[in-house]
Amino acid sequence: MPQPNSVIQMLPPGAVNRIAAGEVIERPAAVVKELVENALDAGATRIEIEIDHGGKTRLVVIDDGCGMSADDLVMAVERHATSKLKLGADGEFDLMQIATMGFRGEALPSIGAVARLSITSRVKSEDEASSEAWCVRVEGGAMSGPAPAAFGGYGTRIEVRDVFYATPARLKFLKSDQAETTAIGEVVRRLAMARHDVAIKLTSSGRKILNLPAEALGEDGRLKRLAAIMGKEFGENALPINAERDGVRVTGFAGLPTYNRGLPDKQFLFVNGRPVRDKLIVGAVRGAYADFLARDRHPAVALFLELPGAMVDVNVHPAKTEVRFREAGNVRGLLIGALRHALAEAGHRASTTTSAYALGRMTPQSPGSVSPMRSGFRPSHGGAHAQNPFARDIYAPAGGLSDAQAIFDDVDSPSARTEDAPPDDVSFAAHPLGAARAQLHETYIVAQTADGLIIVDQHAAHERLVYEKMKSALSDGPVSSQGLLLPEIVELETDEVNRLEKRFDEFTELGLVMERFGEDAVLVRETPAMLGEVNIKGLVQSLLDDLAVIGQSLALKERLEEVCSSMACHGSVRAGRRLNGDEMNALLRQMETTPHSGQCNHGRPTYVELKLADIERLFGRR
Repeated sequence: MPQPNSVIQMLPPGAVNRIAAGEVIERPAAVVKELVENALDAGATRIEIEIDHGGKTRLVVIDDGCGMSADDLVMAVERHATSKLKLGADGEFDLMQIATMGFRGEALPSIGAVARLSITSRVKSEDEASSEAWCVRVEGGAMSGPAPAAFGGYGTRIEVRDVFYATPARLKFLKSDQAETTAIGEVVRRLAMARHDVAIKLTSSGRKILNLPAEALGEDGRLKRLAAIMGKEFGENALPINAERDGVRVTGFAGLPTYNRGLPDKQFLFVNGRPVRDKLIVGAVRGAYADFLARDRHPAVALFLELPGAMVDVNVHPAKTEVRFREAGNVRGLLIGALRHALAEAGHRASTTTSAYALGRMTPQSPGSVSPMRSGFRPSHGGAHAQNPFARDIYAPAGGLSDAQAIFDDVDSPSARTEDAPPDDVSFAAHPLGAARAQLHETYIVAQTADGLIIVDQHAAHERLVYEKMKSALSDGPVSSQGLLLPEIVELETDEVNRLEKRFDEFTELGLVMERFGEDAVLVRETPAMLGEVNIKGLVQSLLDDLAVIGQSLALKERLEEVCSSMACHGSVRAGRRLNGDEMNALLRQMETTPHSGQCNHGRPTYVELKLADIERLFGRR
């Protein structure tokens, strides 16, 4: 027992609760997260969230879950009381088999310790007349109730007012109403992506932010929900992911490389239905898209991992946004493999955004630089120019038919070359990139497809074809290396040397031969011949940075692939080179059979497809 003059004192329960609440409830968004997770665990099929002033003054979460009895309400606001952990055969709670969103029993007590909390609930029962609604209130940690209450239907309604009124210091650190509203919207969107079978509605001060209907279970329903949140364009340019290894399964969708962004803000990972933030997805996505995107561009992905509870620890942080995998390397390998397989399956497919952008940039113009579309004129579809006295002036050259023929005769000029029609045995169904019809400006190939046309950047397309061949050769065997006349010593920290030493064999296969040199240095004897002269110290430091941040050594592979990319760029068909019909069609056929040919090595599209229906709309024919 402490002595009367001891400097160590026991904190009162109220202070303990408020301190503990700070670990779970950091801002109003955390309150919404905990309450929505509780609603999902309660089996809700519809959840409504209302907030005022970014959730600072008031937020309400209503669900149609199983509801709680009067006794359950009293226990629910007690710390470390939960219905989500079950006793095992040995009489202990198994923290390694957690199948619910929540399990710690801290959310409601934490909210009640720092805010004014009101919980009204009615148990779901076949006989609703015999089921009575009850309410409890908690203000600054002091509970009152339970008391009978009016509540239509069944489920739970939780209202939280004056967040952090009991801890004014924390209240001062909250951001603006708009910033807090944005944070709440982000939390709700992530939870809505995790459970596409649940209808979710979010309103802020009476203004609708989200109104997502429940979608059918399955891949189609999930994609609809993802498209509603991540954007319609993601839904149009998403590749399905489905792979399994050693009891771990990954599903979801990944965007085409040509559908990319400047920020990695649309990369989501869900583990057993729980949205988490983990460096695992950063390394996996970067590794899978390494040779498709420039370093400053990022793809959009939503990946869902399903694995036994014993293989993942979700009890890392009270906020439950971090997890630890027992075999992180295997999980990372599965993610990278699944993404690369999906990208390879996409073949030459490019994102629809490229065509939409091209169509958006087109403005129909008359010879006099006056757009007939803007002037209100629409050409007749009957072909009778006499029906419109202005049609002749707009669509025919002033000199008549002879001058028009002269214009078409000039098509063989260097800027536009036509080709004969393809042989009769060429099938548009068998050749989705169609048959070459012309070359424009010695740079672009125009091909006719079954329902439109395709414009190909010949240099970008051939660059990808050459690069894929070089990359294949690179993966077929060890990379050739060149010995250094004088081996270079790179001084490092001891723990950095330890990290590198575990990967020496991997680096040797890539042409970088190193060995330990004492406790705090490595000796570099050989470097990849492909790199030529290289800053060895900088290369080693890049490897260490990758190992520290994402647990992978991508830097050396990326350097080798960058060299291959550069060599492919310089060795491919250049813009400005005239191609004949056979050469153009051969390029199209190679694109159709080469993975990733829809984008160049930097993620830019190699071709743009325009559907006939879109072209007809440009000319007012539809």
